Amino acid sequence: MATPTTTPATMRAVQYDACGGGAAGLKHVEVPVPSAKKNEVLLKLQAATINPVDWKIQKGDLRPLLPRRLPFIPVTDVAGVVVDVGPGVKGLTVGDQVVAMLNSFNGGGLAEYAVASANLTVKRPAEVSAAEGAGLPIAAGTALQALRSIGAKFDGTGKPLNVLVTAASGGVGLYPVQLAKLTNLCYRHLRGRNMDLVKSLGADEVMDYRTPEGASLQSPSGRKYDGVVHCTVGVSWSSFQPLLSDAGRVIDITPNFSAILTSALHRMTFSKKRLVPLLLSPNKADLEFLVGLLKEGKLKTVVDSKFLLSEADKAWQSSIDGHATGKIVVEMES
Repeated sequence: MATPTTTPATMRAVQYDACGGGAAGLKHVEVPVPSAKKNEVLLKLQAATINPVDWKIQKGDLRPLLPRRLPFIPVTDVAGVVVDVGPGVKGLTVGDQVVAMLNSFNGGGLAEYAVASANLTVKRPAEVSAAEGAGLPIAAGTALQALRSIGAKFDGTGKPLNVLVTAASGGVGLYPVQLAKLTNLCYRHLRGRNMDLVKSLGADEVMDYRTPEGASLQSPSGRKYDGVVHCTVGVSWSSFQPLLSDAGRVIDITPNFSAILTSALHRMTFSKKRLVPLLLSPNKADLEFLVGLLKEGKLKTVVDSKFLLSEADKAWQSSIDGHATGKIVVEMES
């Protein structure tokens, strides 16, 4: 158990005190270091990654659910070292290098220290850097669960699937490209920018959405899609429906109200072709599985850019701009 003298009383953090404002609404502050309570660990953070949901929360898109209270320190996907352990924690000790997903209601990732639930904190082996690990929780976790929803298996027992990934070079899209390859069963058809990159990660076919062929979404091979991991916006169900196999599914990771209504209609009518909104269900087993793949070199986190905590506003704006290839990482200075 670490003693109170191992951490300072206060820390640098980045927060916002009102919804809206974008990068200009972020403020650099000095706040008390939080304390680990039951089943929690206190982390000295080394890296955090910004996901679109982070600035969408700031924008107010998830009101009244999030943010629960203001001011709010955003970001949930982090990597760091355990510096204190709360009561009831097993399997984690002071000094452990870890990857964690922080509680969405509390946030806390854009800071020098943060409290994480032990149930969503996993050990990070030396082969996995802090930046690589911090890229996993939301993005890779969502990709993994989306592929499972389509029917992909990671134990060699699944059947061949033809899968389309939209926005394949984005922060989420680059993970299902690689994970599909690991099943040794899925044909990967990608639609997006940076075609050479996504093909190098395992795509069998690549389509550029800026061409008529890519915009049509049709597979160059002419095959129907058993599943779509839909990682972008602006493409309706009606565009996907004729391209799906008899029981094809579109897994929408950024569902809007219309998508939710369409999904409900499909369930009520027992439609074989379905739109399925996906909300990540964080769990320790998935995170351990993904960290293990990184360690073995079977998965990689593609890092678009790195910023220091003092430059968090630039990282925030980069995510809002939406042109990143891979993850946007904020590293905490010593």
